[in-house]
Order: sequence, then C-alpha cells, then structure tokens
Amino acid sequence: MARSTRSTDWGFPRWRGYGSGRDAAPVRLCDRAGCNEKGDCPAPKSPNNPDRWYFCVAHAAEYNQGWNYFEGLDKEEAEEREQAERSDTSGYRQASWAEWGGSGDGSRSRDELRALETLGLDPDADFDAVKKAWRTKAKEVHPDVRPGDKAAAEQFQKLQVSYEVLRAAEERREWKG
Repeated sequence: MARSTRSTDWGFPRWRGYGSGRDAAPVRLCDRAGCNEKGDCPAPKSPNNPDRWYFCVAHAAEYNQGWNYFEGLDKEEAEEREQAERSDTSGYRQASWAEWGGSGDGSRSRDELRALETLGLDPDADFDAVKKAWRTKAKEVHPDVRPGDKAAAEQFQKLQVSYEVLRAAEERREWKG
C-alpha cells in the first residue's frame, strides 16, 4: 500500500491542528478526597519538605488558612526568611496570575492583617466593614463610656491604632489605583 505524501494542511491556518495531536492531555486532579477539580495549586505537605499536595483553588485556600509558614523557626530566622521572601515577589505574581484572592495574594501587609485581627474581621474585609467594626467596638470601650477603666482605655488605643493603619493603607490603595 502506497503512503500518501499529500498534506491535509491546504495552506489555510484554520484547517491546521491546534496542538501537537488529538490525544487527551493529562490533567492532575485535586488531592482532596472526593474532589474532581483540576489540582494546579501546589501546597507543601510539611515545613521544609519538597513534597507537595496539589489542590484546586478552593481547597488550596482552605488548606492555607491554617498554615503557619514560620512554624519551628526562632524570631531571627523567621525575620530573615520573611526578608528573603519580600525581596523576591515572584510568588505573588504567580498567585495573581492564577486568580487567587484574599490575604494570600500579598495585597495586605502583616500590620494590616494584625489590625484586621484586632477588629475581629476576615483578611479580605473591605473598608466599609472596617469602619463599622471600629465604630461598634470603640463605642463599647470609649474612655467617656468607661471612665477610669485602664483595660478599656488600652483596648480603645489598640482599636484606634488598628483603624489608623487600615485607613492609611486604604488611602494608599485609592491613590495608586
């Protein structure tokens, strides 16, 4: 039987193949039991271990909620590692490309996250929620409401500092954007 040397291309781009072949492309599934989504978000199995889990975006966010990146390090080592991470922001670029949201995208500083925690808010809270939480909590511990209560005065000062940190960050974002 003679082999055909004739091309099926015909010179038109729309008739050419879109890939190297028609074979099914291998897709890694999410490592979470029972999930059939595409698992393209790597997550470490344990600190300082090269082995990775591969989760879908939703399960990666759930897994990373309880992850402490600096666990087992003393203060100096943690600061050194944080400085090294801040000098190379390629991880944040990758996260924004993959459309990850929330605090893991690097949009909030550590001070902002602490301030949100002081106000009892989630890391992805908007500024309207910050204002509302600040007003509610400040009314409870205001020195005019509780005169002479030193613990309430300290709590009020913490709330004030937290609000100022978040307000300044919001102004910076509005100015840049």
